[in-house]
Amino acid sequence: MADPQAAALTQLRNIQTRAGRTIAELHAAMAASGLLKVGERRAWAMEHFKLGYGDANTLALTMGKTLPDLGAAPAASPAVPEGEALDGIYTGAKAHLRPLHEQVIAAIANFGPFEQAPKKAYVSLRRKKQFAMVGPATKEQIEIGINHKALPTHPRLKAQPPGSMCNATVRLATAAELDADLLGWLRAAYEAAG
Repeated sequence: MADPQAAALTQLRNIQTRAGRTIAELHAAMAASGLLKVGERRAWAMEHFKLGYGDANTLALTMGKTLPDLGAAPAASPAVPEGEALDGIYTGAKAHLRPLHEQVIAAIANFGPFEQAPKKAYVSLRRKKQFAMVGPATKEQIEIGINHKALPTHPRLKAQPPGSMCNATVRLATAAELDADLLGWLRAAYEAAG
């Protein structure tokens, strides 16, 4: 079984790496915000330091606690511009799928603002939480993961096992498949996320 204390220290070091500041510096900035409740501090850290929920929550919960020396914070990794991230995702035999990906993103952009967080093999779409994922599934199709618990049963929706990052996925080969049903499911997930 993993050591919970070692896991917590690793998470704190990772927070330092992501933010490019020490935990003490992050706590000082959080204290200067004047917020007192953990939930308020968590939301503030998510907004100001661009941390995920779990990291922001850990940061808020460790305020005022004595922590071991974690060392200096390494410089934060520079963000990869979205175009470059897509260049890495849509390469080789999958390169021709990139325009379809861009059409999906453009359609979702009509719902309102959201964050795109490129990963190694897909792009996470987030508001307060992730509502969808888009990336190549095969050489001929992209896959859209939809994170919404109230999705209907439909032949196009492939239900994912409990604990998955999304509740269902849909695969597309052409822009014609980006229809009213799919946009409706994506809009419902978008609205539920924030």
